[in-house]
Amino acid sequence: MKHINIKVIGKVQGVFFRASTKAVADQIGVKGKVKNEKDGSVLIEAEADQITLDMFVEWCQKGPEKANVEQVLVEDGEVQNYTNFVVIKKNLLW
Repeated sequence: MKHINIKVIGKVQGVFFRASTKAVADQIGVKGKVKNEKDGSVLIEAEADQITLDMFVEWCQKGPEKANVEQVLVEDGEVQNYTNFVVIKKNLLW
């Protein structure tokens, strides 16, 4: 199990990026969360094995149909042992 933080930059808000991210995460077995940031980016915390995370990051580089992803930043993080994947609706503390 590995934890990564993913920051997706570009036209990624208002294009169903969070909902699409959850659908993909649920489909391939990634646990974690996704939220919109005030700077217009999307922040994702993801946990899975390395191969699954590689597939997930590859999807994040394209995103849903209406997204225009300009940059994806990935950094390792501390495993949180998430049990599912959730969309954070408001910019609350997490």
